[in-house]
Amino acid sequence: MRRTMVFAKRNLIEVFRDPLSWIFCIAFPIVMLIIMSIVNSTIPKEAGNTMFRIDNLAGGIAVFGQMFIMLFTAIAVAKDRSGAFLTRLYSSPMKSSDFVWGYILPMLLTAVIQVCISLTASVVISLISDYSLSIAGLLLTAAAVIPSALMFSAIGFLFGTFFNEKAAPGICSIIISLGSMLGGIWFDVEGVGGIMLKIGRCMPFLYATRVARSAISLDLGVKEFLIPLGVVVIAAAVLTVLASIVFKSRMHADQR
Repeated sequence: MRRTMVFAKRNLIEVFRDPLSWIFCIAFPIVMLIIMSIVNSTIPKEAGNTMFRIDNLAGGIAVFGQMFIMLFTAIAVAKDRSGAFLTRLYSSPMKSSDFVWGYILPMLLTAVIQVCISLTASVVISLISDYSLSIAGLLLTAAAVIPSALMFSAIGFLFGTFFNEKAAPGICSIIISLGSMLGGIWFDVEGVGGIMLKIGRCMPFLYATRVARSAISLDLGVKEFLIPLGVVVIAAAVLTVLASIVFKSRMHADQR
């Protein structure tokens, strides 16, 4: 445990030193939150479009921001693998699980900070737009999106293990684009239906968005909240275990 925490501290410092982490993980989601809120203010109420209303938008942006956690996890792992840093650590008593959690824990902390800032910005926007957000809903959302943060961190860890530092960001960018569309962040996937909804139901992104939006509105029914949360928790657990197995395999291969 001590080895994990020491390694996690090093990686957390590396994340906070990188200005791009602050731009993409913190600033960019808030900018999108503001832009989409402005777009919502231009939509006539008669249109009945609530997609960009702050109670829906806040949850979607929380998940959208976590996708950049995936990106920076992939970059951190791929960058360390490409240099001699990890090669030297392989000769230490550290286990594969120490490496996995050493990378994921700082990203989870970053995700929590990111979500808290994003939800705080949502409260400010809700006050300006005369739409109240429940404090209980906001607190529940901050807790409910932790499994999806773990899921995205694990995906990023896998990409960082499989690909080099040049390829990993490109792959993550594709996943961010697909996840935003199939996750229903920018439009109503269920309203569109068809093949897009079928594909979305086969991926965890849509369920992550459902969890965040249901939590913020305190709509905690089985179909609306519990089942999507269960899907995200299972996906996070499976991907984390898979990341550990893959990294252990690569670790042994690099030591030969």
